[in-house]
Amino acid sequence: MAERKVVLGVTGSIAAYKAVDLASKLTQAGVAVHTVMTESATKLVGPASFRAITGHAVSTDMFELTNPFAIEHVSLAEVADLILIAPATANVIAKIACGIADDLLTCTVLATRAPVLIAPAMHTAMWENPATQQNVRTLRERGIGFVGPAVGRLASGGYGEGRFAPVVEILAEALRILGRSGDLAGRRIVVTAAGTREPIDPVRFLGNRSSGKMGFAVAEAARDRGATVTLVAGPTQLAKPSGVDIVSVESASEMLEAVRAACGDAEALIMSAAVADYAPVSPASEKLKKGDGALDLKLARTADVLDAVRDVPVRVGFAAETENLVDNALKKLDAKGLDLVVANAVGGEESPFGAETNAATLLSASGEIEELPRLSKRELAERILNRVRDLLDAR
Repeated sequence: MAERKVVLGVTGSIAAYKAVDLASKLTQAGVAVHTVMTESATKLVGPASFRAITGHAVSTDMFELTNPFAIEHVSLAEVADLILIAPATANVIAKIACGIADDLLTCTVLATRAPVLIAPAMHTAMWENPATQQNVRTLRERGIGFVGPAVGRLASGGYGEGRFAPVVEILAEALRILGRSGDLAGRRIVVTAAGTREPIDPVRFLGNRSSGKMGFAVAEAARDRGATVTLVAGPTQLAKPSGVDIVSVESASEMLEAVRAACGDAEALIMSAAVADYAPVSPASEKLKKGDGALDLKLARTADVLDAVRDVPVRVGFAAETENLVDNALKKLDAKGLDLVVANAVGGEESPFGAETNAATLLSASGEIEELPRLSKRELAERILNRVRDLLDAR
């Protein structure tokens, strides 16, 4: 992503201040952000904010000579991998639909061959106006994408459709578009995440400490590298990532059924989920009452998803171990015929459950063992996907 360039168009919507956060998150993702502001936008938020966040000059005038990209009004159009207009007013949407190019931003859009993504933000009545809706339909027909608007509280105090979409959703769609030419473009990958819950009664269940953060990080990273991703997720408090197909499950049996269905045409399965090994044989139909003695539960083995789903070209498993990390991971690698195992030491202060970082060891079927330093889960996801890419390219 380091070489990708996004032209961020900021227009005169009250939501313009949120574009600073968007510019920051794009920059953190390794994207070079070149901001173009309309004159109205500069009345709401200062260009200095974007320059400080992105490290690049901000363009406000097509004849400005301080910015190397502003000497010719089409220069930004030529260097952009994506034109992202966020927020976009009804006025700017109308001008783009009509091919009007009377400022630097609209000139850039008219001159570019890069994909264009628009995140509208305006009063509900303006968004619902037939003229605006016709302009949006026209732009969609031309291949321009839209994120939002959302429904919610508006700056005017009203409530309705027209609110600036959440920054995380805009970011996800922008990264997905940038990833179309990534090293996993065209690949279909299934990722599992979080733990499963095996019911004891309608209230209680057997579960584990998995938060789902690792699997979500893998799914998002694969999406951003161009893959078509299906995320099969157990119960989690995490926000659902945009740009991936999500299948929500609860039990181990549901996980197996969903993975089988998703893997029909998949090229890789990355099994990050912590699937329960045992489940109560006969869950109670009514809530169990607390008695005087112990509660005896008869448990049965659940189906092993990785063992049951073997007809996927590349399969990656995870091994969470409290002892003999490498030896136990090697046994799992061999027993399930995996291409790669990601081994984690769990328990103690450095346990990865719920944490933002993870220290893992990668063990491959070729015999290679790579001990990684503590990394963010996104960084670890990228390392895992590098291995998946190489395995797929070798086939």
